[in-house]
Amino acid sequence: MKIANVEAFWLRCPVPKEKQHTSDYGLLANFDMTLVVVTTEDGLQGFGEAKAAVGSSGVCASIVNCIENELKPILLGKPVKDITRCWEEMYNGTRDHYALSRGRKFPVLGRRGLMISAMSGIDTALWDLKGKMLNVPVMDLLGGACRDTMPAYASGGWADAANIGAQLTGYTSKGFRGVKMRVGIMDNTVQNSIERVKAARAALGPDIKLMADAHGTFSVPEAKQFCRGVRDCNLHWFEEPINPDNRIGTAEVRAATDIPIAAGESEYTSFDIRELVDIRAIDIIQPDAAIIGGISEAARVSHMAGIHQLELAPHCWGSGFSFMAGLNVAFASPSATIIEFSLGGNPMMHDLINEKITVTDGVIVAPTAPGLGVSPNWSFVREFTQKV
Repeated sequence: MKIANVEAFWLRCPVPKEKQHTSDYGLLANFDMTLVVVTTEDGLQGFGEAKAAVGSSGVCASIVNCIENELKPILLGKPVKDITRCWEEMYNGTRDHYALSRGRKFPVLGRRGLMISAMSGIDTALWDLKGKMLNVPVMDLLGGACRDTMPAYASGGWADAANIGAQLTGYTSKGFRGVKMRVGIMDNTVQNSIERVKAARAALGPDIKLMADAHGTFSVPEAKQFCRGVRDCNLHWFEEPINPDNRIGTAEVRAATDIPIAAGESEYTSFDIRELVDIRAIDIIQPDAAIIGGISEAARVSHMAGIHQLELAPHCWGSGFSFMAGLNVAFASPSATIIEFSLGGNPMMHDLINEKITVTDGVIVAPTAPGLGVSPNWSFVREFTQKV
């Protein structure tokens, strides 16, 4: 099958008021994503997600333009099965012939940023298509399941110290044995973050995995202070402690604590992850398939995790399409043992897709449906597509 069309839709859906929350990104009143659709000459369609922001809200007009005006012409008429070649041709642009003949990359200037996000959505859609063509889940194309089930952790946790316990135990009452809460600049002071984590641990007890995510908002000294303040709270990991651009600083924080450090959701391509690994900045690698370069690049990061004896925990805060991309990669990876499940107000996870993604008693089963296993609700797409 050959590629006949590549389309992109910027979707923006309001979050119901009762499900809105405030973090360092401000009030989450809308959820945005770019839905990427690749159609073959036979009419078969594959779907993916491209992100304009790590968080929930972001202007996706540039990604739509990049996909439809820069990347689509490269792909038309190409065989769907040649996913790696398509990736290389998008990444290397007019110098792709050098890259393919010399065996090394000759990337265009857009080798990071929204160009890679745009590529991510296309790449994921191609994997979805190939799985459908062969009638197997993407996981099987990546080598098959390393386990039959995987625990999921509930991702949320914005309440203050007086209410964080109730919020997180609300998650564990649904069967989750791991939870993640947000800390950092949203708390105004490091001490407030420390007190919230202490309150969370007191409410959860010793047996629930507890993670803290600073969204990259602490300074290096603040992150060290935080680690000292919560050293008795048995954090499973501390995520993005400081600005992801300050990789040396992240390594400094890791060297100062025995709390495992997680990062990677803000990184583009495996080259960025390699730098974090080389300077010993992380213990848990968190690629986001809608940012890193799609399923192809997330799988390369998975292999890197295995080689360096690091944990893989894909960032799955997004739509049902990026969640299923991360899930398929995780189940095929020996290095992944837990998956993120959003408990924030997220219509893209529940209303955009026709299928229901279920976690039962804190556990999710390996994918079985062909491709990603999810499809768009076209009524939802038509209602919430933004003009570009």
